[in-house]
Amino acid sequence: MNANEGRTALAVDDTVLAAWLREDAPFGDLTSATLLPRGRAGRMRFEARGPMCVACSEEAVRLLQLAGAEVQLLAPSGTRAAAGQALLQAEGDAHVLLLGWKVAQTLVEAASGIAGAAAAIVDALRAEGFTMPLACTRKNFPGTRAVAAKAVRAGGAVMHRLGLSETLLVFPEHRAFIAPEQLPAALAALIAAQPEKRVVAEVGNAEEALALARAGVELLQLERFAPAALQALRGQLRAEGLAPKLAPAGGVTLANALDYARAGADLLVSSAPYFAPPADVKVRIEAVV
Repeated sequence: MNANEGRTALAVDDTVLAAWLREDAPFGDLTSATLLPRGRAGRMRFEARGPMCVACSEEAVRLLQLAGAEVQLLAPSGTRAAAGQALLQAEGDAHVLLLGWKVAQTLVEAASGIAGAAAAIVDALRAEGFTMPLACTRKNFPGTRAVAAKAVRAGGAVMHRLGLSETLLVFPEHRAFIAPEQLPAALAALIAAQPEKRVVAEVGNAEEALALARAGVELLQLERFAPAALQALRGQLRAEGLAPKLAPAGGVTLANALDYARAGADLLVSSAPYFAPPADVKVRIEAVV
């Protein structure tokens, strides 16, 4: 699968999409069923109200198809859409269009908000010549991991961790259960037991960072380090001949991403895109005479 396919493949299957439709209309659309006779043909069009980085437009298309509409995708995930640009258009019975309308719109708006916020940070880094990745955490709202991961990719970022099952990240909360004098041996055992995995550890100060780097940790996740503290730590590590990668985390945003990059970060870890405002998608629905 190439990068573009990764951005545009459906993040969830039809079972999940159908459940989203049922959640919104568990017993049908009362207003449409009461107000509108069947057989009224309509047309619907999603447009970017302002510039946006599109995400999950493929899922929106599939939602509308499952509702019974004929749909054309006009802006795949990852598209940098201009104001007024069409994202998708659909035709079908009015009941069908109105059933899928809000679920599809809300999904695209929320996912594109994440994508746009990630893209803004990535764009700022690239504009200044920095090539390090932006890695987004797993702090998405529970139940939305697949959509969040797709939105992150659409914005040009990567996922820091998709879940606890795939990576080794030793938190201070793990180390609380290990006596300090036993920690080097415990980390050595971890490295030996999982030789194909990179060992990452979160640290809160330079002393912890140096101790864990000496113990063989390959990537230090610097929790709430200021850019100046990151830069100073890199100097201390180099003085000892140590070269773990440094990843600032906790409070990394568009406002300070360049400061961390200039301080020597190897990658940036951020949750900020998940809390960005949704994108604004305008929906036009009209009768077809």
